[in-house]
Amino acid sequence: MTDYHFPPRELAVMAVLWRLGSASVAEVREQLHEDHAYTSVLSALQTLEEKGYVRHEPVGRAYRYFPTVAADTAGESALGRIREAIFQGSAERMFAQLVNDTQLSRAERERMHRLLADRLGRGE
Repeated sequence: MTDYHFPPRELAVMAVLWRLGSASVAEVREQLHEDHAYTSVLSALQTLEEKGYVRHEPVGRAYRYFPTVAADTAGESALGRIREAIFQGSAERMFAQLVNDTQLSRAERERMHRLLADRLGRGE
């Protein structure tokens, strides 16, 4: 598995692209929680493209950017780093942390339970 690592600004830009599917520089800028200069957003997109995480297509006089790395794939990489660094490689400890999160709703915990039960039912 490829290890994807996104510095905070690049992760914020990728989050917008994952949510929208594609976006122009201006659209990404509008969606960011912090105010970033147009050139800063463009620079982040260009860096992401150099890394192979984003591609662009011309649309009129502008470019539309598309993620080439799926959010799930990047998430798997990030969770692996977190599991190793924080939970000493233990998925069980990481799972316990998630389950004990007081901000999780009952519905989220029930969905997590069903996912685990489904996985166990398939013999995995």
